[in-house]
Amino acid sequence: MVAIPSRHKSLFLLIGVVVLQILFLAIQIRRDSQGRLIRVWTVGAVTPFERVGASGVGGIRGIWNHYFALQNAARDNERLNRENAELKLQLNELQNKADEADRLGKLLDFKQTHKTVPMLAARVIASSADSATQTLYLDRGEHDGIRRNMGVITPDGVVGKISETYPNTSQVLLLTDRDSGVGAMLVESHIQSPVGGAGEPLLAMKYVANDDTVAIGQHVVTSGMDRIFPRDLPVGTVAQIKDGNPFKQIRLKPAANLESLEDVIVLLSVQPLDLTKSESKEAKDSGAPIAEVKPVAEAKPIVASKKDPQSKSKTAKP
Repeated sequence: MVAIPSRHKSLFLLIGVVVLQILFLAIQIRRDSQGRLIRVWTVGAVTPFERVGASGVGGIRGIWNHYFALQNAARDNERLNRENAELKLQLNELQNKADEADRLGKLLDFKQTHKTVPMLAARVIASSADSATQTLYLDRGEHDGIRRNMGVITPDGVVGKISETYPNTSQVLLLTDRDSGVGAMLVESHIQSPVGGAGEPLLAMKYVANDDTVAIGQHVVTSGMDRIFPRDLPVGTVAQIKDGNPFKQIRLKPAANLESLEDVIVLLSVQPLDLTKSESKEAKDSGAPIAEVKPVAEAKPIVASKKDPQSKSKTAKP
């Protein structure tokens, strides 16, 4: 223990006595509104420390509550994200169902408009993996009456033709394929020219002379001369024109959306189909003469007669 020098003992003793006297006086002295003076001094001395402690405890409590609040917010945010993802999936499903209903509605309207035309609705189930060919596969085949060279369309326009058939499926050669083609004509000028694929999204209209007038935006429809598609089905719209030698280089934008096909219509006949009955009815109502259109007879295979000895002898040879 540190020793206090003797000359300072009387001074410390005096200070202690004075302090005790002041304390006794503070205890005895009373204030009307604030109580005893000692209480006032104590409160005044302790209050700053209480304020500091209270603010520190309040800050710690706020940080603690904020931490748990952040945890709750993180859980709520995760739950809301899950609900948002589920709602997006439901919205996509509803949108897909609405799009499917629109497509099926268009197909039904098309079939109702052309009741006399034999046709069959089919769904696209696959596409060719070979980039050199533009083909699709349908969920209908020979058992459904589909045969080769039958036309495939949508309510928007021509798609292609059946290139191969199987018992329950069939292959469609799209109009954009290099080996595909359709008899077509310009609506405004009635210039007839075949339209085929060029290995690109645009179609090529061939054999149009440089002297013929063709403008951007003109519509091209089927001519019915290929005996696959009926007349006046939309094929495309003129998108590019360049002078060539000896014919113009014309590119068409397909009328049907060939890059996102899901449902199509197969025309169950390889003969030209009469889709002009409504036009004939209107002409009849207006009193205009109606031209009778005779279908082109289907070429039948020549069969050798049994009575022909030459043909019999020819077929008997190995």
